[in-house]
Amino acid sequence: MYTLLKPILVREELLRRNMPIFTPENFARFFHTPFYTTKHFLEEQTNNGLFLRLKQGVYTLKTDFPGEEVVANALYKPSYISFEYALAYYDILPEMPYAVTCATTKPTRLFTVSQTTFSYYTIKKEAYTGYSLVKSGTKAFLMADKEKALADYFYFEALGKRPHNDRLVLKNINKEKLFHYAKLFARKNLSNYIKKKYAFS
Repeated sequence: MYTLLKPILVREELLRRNMPIFTPENFARFFHTPFYTTKHFLEEQTNNGLFLRLKQGVYTLKTDFPGEEVVANALYKPSYISFEYALAYYDILPEMPYAVTCATTKPTRLFTVSQTTFSYYTIKKEAYTGYSLVKSGTKAFLMADKEKALADYFYFEALGKRPHNDRLVLKNINKEKLFHYAKLFARKNLSNYIKKKYAFS
């Protein structure tokens, strides 16, 4: 029954299940509630500040926000964090970008959640690799390794969709991995472009 859904107990149960992000279907299954009860409770508690609606049909605990990296993975699937955000995470880019940037095999999309922008850029399926699960405290999210984040960035730069950046810190880069990832894009002369623009031999 709806009257048995107590916000504090719902929060505790979602945290216990390690489900800070969920759909109405997830919620109904966890709490054995019918559709109308679920819909009403989610709307009510979103208005009351317990939940935050990330997009249509996807919610999180506003009281225990899981972090923008976790949200980035959940908003649009499949996706992994890459490009400028990942480069800043690895200290290759000196400043953190204003948006959380991700790679996806789906169409390019942009979402805004609580004044944070999440940008998703399409790459071909053959190049959708080079990422892993990163664990940071209680958070876990998919992110490109540093060479793949660079390859993704350079590919878009070669297409004219990213600016050339003289401020990238390119120390401790595995060149073999970088050019392996670059070849996955099957773009003629991409490797030569990277060597010329960024002095990789």
